[in-house]
Amino acid sequence: MAYLEVEKKKIMTKTTIPQRLAGILGNMQNLYETVKKAQMVVQVEAVRVQKELAAAEFDGYCEDELVKATLSGNQQPLRIEITEAAMELGAEKLSLLINEAYNDAHQKSVQAMKERMNNLAQSLGMPQGLGDGLK
Repeated sequence: MAYLEVEKKKIMTKTTIPQRLAGILGNMQNLYETVKKAQMVVQVEAVRVQKELAAAEFDGYCEDELVKATLSGNQQPLRIEITEAAMELGAEKLSLLINEAYNDAHQKSVQAMKERMNNLAQSLGMPQGLGDGLK
């Protein structure tokens, strides 16, 4: 009787190990497919956010709002508006005002990008602060 039990265990082992291995490989394949689908969703959503940002405009101003700089959400300069009062201050001061307005617009644009990317990460169930590397 003991001999039959040993043979039975050998047969069961021979059939269950390949079945277990197949189950593990099947689970790995399912995991791979899930990760692949998640990557596609992230790519589609990232493209959507990039398009939104490219279409957005951010205005920056210098002190006293003598100069206004407008940038797109992906930091492309769109236009600079200069008041007559700014022009009367001379070239050197005007240059400083333009830089100040540009930097203000750039900061607003970058902040909007960070917020949208963080929102995207959260909506996909990623950890908070994932977009903090964009500082």
